[in-house]
Amino acid sequence: MTLDRLLNVFHHLVTHPVIFRNALRVLREEGPKAFASRTFSLIHGKKPYRYVEPAHGDDVRRRIDTFADRPVFSVIMPVYNVDPLYLAAAVDSVTAQWYPRWELCICDDASTAPETLEYLRSLRDPRIKITFSETNRNIAGATNEALALAEGDYVVLLDNDDTLTPDALFEIACAVNETGADFIYSDEDFITETGKAVHAHFKPDFSPDLLLSHNYITHLCAMKRSLVDRTGRFDSRFDGAQDYDYFLRATERAERIHHIPKVLYHWRMHAGSTSADADAKPEASNRAKAALENALKRRNIRGEVLEGNLPHYFRVKRRIEGEPLVSIVIPFRDKPELLETCIGSILEKSTYRRFEIIGMNNRSSEPETFETMARLGERDARVTFHDYDRPFNYSAINNHAVEQYAGGKHILLLNNDIEIISPDWIEALLEHSQRPEVGCVGAKLYYEDGTIQHAGAIIGLGGYVAHSHRGLPGTSHGYFNRLNVIQNLSAVTGACLMVERELYLSVGGLDETHFQIAYNDIDFCLRIREKGLLNVFTPYCEAYHYESKSRGSDDEDPEKAARFEKEKAWLKQRHPVVASLRDPYYNPNLTLDSEDFALR
Repeated sequence: MTLDRLLNVFHHLVTHPVIFRNALRVLREEGPKAFASRTFSLIHGKKPYRYVEPAHGDDVRRRIDTFADRPVFSVIMPVYNVDPLYLAAAVDSVTAQWYPRWELCICDDASTAPETLEYLRSLRDPRIKITFSETNRNIAGATNEALALAEGDYVVLLDNDDTLTPDALFEIACAVNETGADFIYSDEDFITETGKAVHAHFKPDFSPDLLLSHNYITHLCAMKRSLVDRTGRFDSRFDGAQDYDYFLRATERAERIHHIPKVLYHWRMHAGSTSADADAKPEASNRAKAALENALKRRNIRGEVLEGNLPHYFRVKRRIEGEPLVSIVIPFRDKPELLETCIGSILEKSTYRRFEIIGMNNRSSEPETFETMARLGERDARVTFHDYDRPFNYSAINNHAVEQYAGGKHILLLNNDIEIISPDWIEALLEHSQRPEVGCVGAKLYYEDGTIQHAGAIIGLGGYVAHSHRGLPGTSHGYFNRLNVIQNLSAVTGACLMVERELYLSVGGLDETHFQIAYNDIDFCLRIREKGLLNVFTPYCEAYHYESKSRGSDDEDPEKAARFEKEKAWLKQRHPVVASLRDPYYNPNLTLDSEDFALR
């Protein structure tokens, strides 16, 4: 064990609140041995990904025997000039399935490689159906030809150089029996040309906004035949992104979408494969953008599709309907320099002009504070201040402001220790807050040193809840570029949160009884989720958050610490998802010990 390693562990414990609190929790609840084990893991860095093939036992056969629904799976595989080694591996991965009720439907798309054709003609398994196309139809056309052979209850997609895990169809059959879902997808990993698994993509449960940012579903996907019939054929206009177009159409029509948080698909990386190099097929990214544009038209979404920061990633930028008034509520107590910076940055940088700023003064006493208030009020008529002469209660202050003073259609809760970075920050929030299916919208916030402070909140981190990717460099892509895409999350911080005023009032606002200081935003977001609405994180609203500078940390004195623990306990009691530590937008294969999406 080197000194550098020890210093690195100490740095993690001191600078990352989730790691520090979780380490103390492990020490208290699980004992010194578990604490030492976790610390050892930190010393030796992140655990590398390793795929372990599951064991087939009697319990699998017994489980299959108890299935009320024993669907037949039609595995669809278009083939074109693929190396027979890869093709044989793909076919063998189907014939090796634990679950026996399947058929493999292959369309050879007029291959010119003799070895590919020779291998296909050598196949003798009666469960394998093959059609040989006389003309090259490209991938969508070949997939449609293979689909025409299918007679099963569910359609499963398999590329001709990838492989299924042996339990893939079994796990999907389990999901069918447990959920009745008509659209099912799983996690996947990436394998080298020799078949070695090198890393995995552990996905969230269905996130419609993430799917509009990129095709995170990819593999493995299974769709009920009735859903396929409603969705129609694969569209050759989007060849190279035909699966993305199909998933967008199918999820619009699906009655129930289910995610299996387990690797069931091996995506092979080799020269020319997008799994190895996103730039390998640039036309695929262009066609993915076209598929998204088509989806917007189909869904009557007024907006445009912009290129993202990486190939195959996009921003759906929605048009703002009308020019609704936005009420920005900012509670504060003294700290005039923060107030000046916060409101000054709004006035100087905002490109959206129809807003009002409601400053809520909570027992300020410094003369400089009142001078700052007067100066800001004189500077812009949209800035007003009101006194809240009661003990500090963050929830109550905001509720009072919304009920008594806010005239806007949308409420923007904002901490006084925020400094705006992006000029179109209000538009970036408002484009989602205006959507009838959306509740809360949150921003991408940075610490003063440029590292990530907030990119959404994840239930379960540190034993309760913490921020996504906290502490990572602001230039980081995050886990599968999650720091740079619009997506759905369970909650976002109230330090910068927009919500429709009518919705805010309909749920009773922030809970000023049980969450006077902490977790009021998390509780609020989860109550919004209970109404069936989506919460959205957008990286296109950016600001600095000089966290806790205005009132100090909750760890500063015993009284604050006790209140913090009480509110945390109430959050777990009220919301079962917090007690279960299972956030639908965070994969259970990822760690709960830190915010960096490391393996669990």
